[in-house]
Formats: sequence, structure tokens, C-alpha cells
Amino acid sequence: MRKLIIVAALAALAAVTAGCGEKQPVTVYKQGQYQGKPDGRPWENDQFKGDRTAWEKSIKARNGGQNEYARAAN
Repeated sequence: MRKLIIVAALAALAAVTAGCGEKQPVTVYKQGQYQGKPDGRPWENDQFKGDRTAWEKSIKARNGGQNEYARAAN
């Protein structure tokens, strides 16, 4: 019984101290310049090839498919 308590205490101690380390954050900003990937418009990709209206139609169709009131009426 005593060994079980010691093992449980050591396991609890290991679990508590496991999260105590401090890691350096990933830096994507250095001296006034953003180092990450530049953001583009959502319709500028291989699927829509820069066609904003096709992208908007696709978004409206997807949103319509997620509308529970419209889906229940069918």
C-alpha cells in the first residue's frame, strides 16, 4: 500500500511539473516588418481563378445548405 502511495505521489508530481517549462514564442514580426505569409483574397486561388462572383455564389450555396429551416422544408 505504501509503494502505491509513493508511486501515485511521484506520478502526480511529474504531471504537475510537466507544464512548468517556458518556450520561446514563434516570432513572425521583426523590427517593423511582418515575416509571415502575405494574405490574399479568398477568391484568388486555383478553384476560382480570381472570379469573385463565382466565389460569392459558392459561399451563398454553401450557406443555404447549412440553413436548417430551408433544409427541413424539402
